[in-house]
Amino acid sequence: MLISNELRWFYPGKLPENMQMWFQQHCLVNPSQPPEAREDVYLYSPGCDYLGIKLRQGRLEVKWRQAELGVMSFGDLITGKAEKWGKWLCEDTNAESFQPAMVLGNPVWVSVKKVRYSQLFQVFADYAIQPVTAKERLNNGCSVEITNLVVAENAWWSIAFEAFGEDSCIRENLQATAKWVFHTDRNFPLAIANSYAYPHWLEVISP
Repeated sequence: MLISNELRWFYPGKLPENMQMWFQQHCLVNPSQPPEAREDVYLYSPGCDYLGIKLRQGRLEVKWRQAELGVMSFGDLITGKAEKWGKWLCEDTNAESFQPAMVLGNPVWVSVKKVRYSQLFQVFADYAIQPVTAKERLNNGCSVEITNLVVAENAWWSIAFEAFGEDSCIRENLQATAKWVFHTDRNFPLAIANSYAYPHWLEVISP
């Protein structure tokens, strides 16, 4: 099982150009890094915002919210809900299972197209932060991403932090990374009302 502490925000519409430019210039190791495009398929489970199930690149991912960690604020304009999640991965080496084509005819499975920029950060013992390449293996760190989302031809965007590491450090890894990222520009308000994980977002967008 993989454990993470997370912060997320979701907003309708396309990612603002000035926010994308800020992320590319101030967060990415390589500002010219191209975004990653993919399509994930989520199982919509009404009333179960503590459970996330999705198909991604030939595997099944299951996430369970283990705890709500309270509110984190960064300046006057940015406030979010931190959560602790556990994740399990299931793969079929024969590629006979976990294929989106097997479920997309069922309305409880929701296809989400994503185009995202992501950056991995190393968190040191004194909670100093350093951006690193995604290939590096870290004991303590946090990934940060901004993503354009399209679901049923409707555009949304998201910004997210996923911290990992030693149990005694993981919450501080999340807070230290978000503080470092947001100190470069706090002109983008992020409201607590828009702060939630993917299972709740699926409820927000459901008809």
